[in-house]
Amino acid sequence: MRYDLNLLPVFMALMEERSVTRAAARLGITQPALSNALNRLRDTLKDPLFIRERYGIKPTPFAEEIGPVILETLAKLDDVILGRQHFDAGTSTRVFNIAPNSYVEIVLIPSVVARLRQLAPGIKVSLAPFGADLTEAGLVSGTTDMALGRIVDPPDNLVVQHLMDDGLACVVRADHPDVGDSLSREQYEQLRHVNVLPPGRMRVGLFQALERQGLRRELAISVTHFLAVPEIIAVTDYCATLPRLICKQIAKDPRLKVIESPVDLGTFPVDIAWHVRYRNDPAHQWFRQLLVETAAELADNH
Repeated sequence: MRYDLNLLPVFMALMEERSVTRAAARLGITQPALSNALNRLRDTLKDPLFIRERYGIKPTPFAEEIGPVILETLAKLDDVILGRQHFDAGTSTRVFNIAPNSYVEIVLIPSVVARLRQLAPGIKVSLAPFGADLTEAGLVSGTTDMALGRIVDPPDNLVVQHLMDDGLACVVRADHPDVGDSLSREQYEQLRHVNVLPPGRMRVGLFQALERQGLRRELAISVTHFLAVPEIIAVTDYCATLPRLICKQIAKDPRLKVIESPVDLGTFPVDIAWHVRYRNDPAHQWFRQLLVETAAELADNH
């Protein structure tokens, strides 16, 4: 029996998006064209495959059964085809769609862009929000090349590689009336704090670190991005607990000073995650190695 392999990506798009509209947009085709492909799939597989619900579509038990088989088949085809392709970074014009969390966007991406300018000036990078989860970031569907940040509980179709670790330190204004070159536990708990609530799991890590040490914070304000912190600290007597590599950048501001936290708050990981379909893609492999080397250089200069 002959199978139309073009129908398999349609099936996976519907499985992962659970919406005809989103699946059509992801594949770059019209909804009527997708509906026609779905009807052909149904005729071939002798099953409805997807049932309409109030907020999208739901796969049938048979679709759930064959989904992993089709995913594995597509991944193997990608491995064979992409693995045979030649990649020349110096002449490539590929666009990498990346979802970094706000920490990575500040700390790592500028150095990555600088290296690309030297090694691969034709390669472009497009950044998307990391989002609240990996599905929102477009990683689970493979529409995003990779996500960079703290990756927790990834699904089976993602590959995760540890990139680097960072620690935490404190920032206050340079002429703070109550804080000198060190910060005691008592001072830390008496100060009011600026809290950063970026999307993703980094916020969980800080709260857990404080809880492990029994360290209390009185929050004065919560912001959504690290870039808001310096301006607030510069005009208040507040304190902020931030990643060390961000503190290193903030230390260049004469209005501010970086000091050690009163207790060891440990470290947090930064990971790369990507869809299995990119595992043997030569361009993707090259870019991942660039990220690894850039992160190692930052860690060495920490």
